[in-house]
Amino acid sequence: MTASSFSGGTSLSHLDVYADAAPDGICGGSPHMHLVSTEAYVVISGHGALQTIDAGGFQETALSAGSVVWFTPGTIHRAVNRGDLRVVVLMSNAGLPEAGDAVMTFPAEIVADPDAYAAAASLGDESGRAGRAAVRRDLAVTGFETLRDAAVAGDRGPLDAFHAAAGALVRDRAQVWGDLVRERPLAQAEQSLALAAAVASGSVAHLADARVHQAVPSVGDRGYGMCGRLRTYDVTDDDVTDDDVTDDDLTDDDLTDGATTDEENDR
Repeated sequence: MTASSFSGGTSLSHLDVYADAAPDGICGGSPHMHLVSTEAYVVISGHGALQTIDAGGFQETALSAGSVVWFTPGTIHRAVNRGDLRVVVLMSNAGLPEAGDAVMTFPAEIVADPDAYAAAASLGDESGRAGRAAVRRDLAVTGFETLRDAAVAGDRGPLDAFHAAAGALVRDRAQVWGDLVRERPLAQAEQSLALAAAVASGSVAHLADARVHQAVPSVGDRGYGMCGRLRTYDVTDDDVTDDDVTDDDLTDDDLTDGATTDEENDR
């Protein structure tokens, strides 16, 4: 992974939450869950809500310009758009979501079958991708409704079963996740500890290496993520130009809320 000094080993994307309605009449994205990464929303315009399911049950958190909300691994979340909802997404463990740290809430029989899940998650080639993103979202909403209704009734069984099935689904690709965490977020934390020790010992030599970096947004059409149309940002320390990154270069698996990969969304 290319080195990045961007704050906290995180990744960054700009999300326009889907404005079309699912079969339940609610406009928004595909409900899903991250297994290792924490995700944060900073709302920059519009209004809506974040619907979540976790060990505490079902909850809806109102969102409007200026809202900041974050949710830890295992939180099933659904972004709801009630009017021009636009969000800056910060995702912990940059590179790990791109490696498949997300599972959508398809019905249980699909999540339990890797081939069926891959087929349901895939957006295919560029032609017709908008329609397939809607179909995928609607299927995830169907599974979400089952999990939500059980949570409201006080039955944790379906949620526990989804957690187990999601873990089994990503187990093979999770073998490399530890390396990704060590290469960026852990490396940044260890560097901070080393700098703190240096300052405590009286050395500030590292201040001579101070630099400013600017992330250039991808160009072209926004990609189709799980929760909406995404503009991604390259936050590596390499110098980039407007022509270096386009969302046309990304496949559907490249894009979850936090700018992930096609591999992630196709699985």
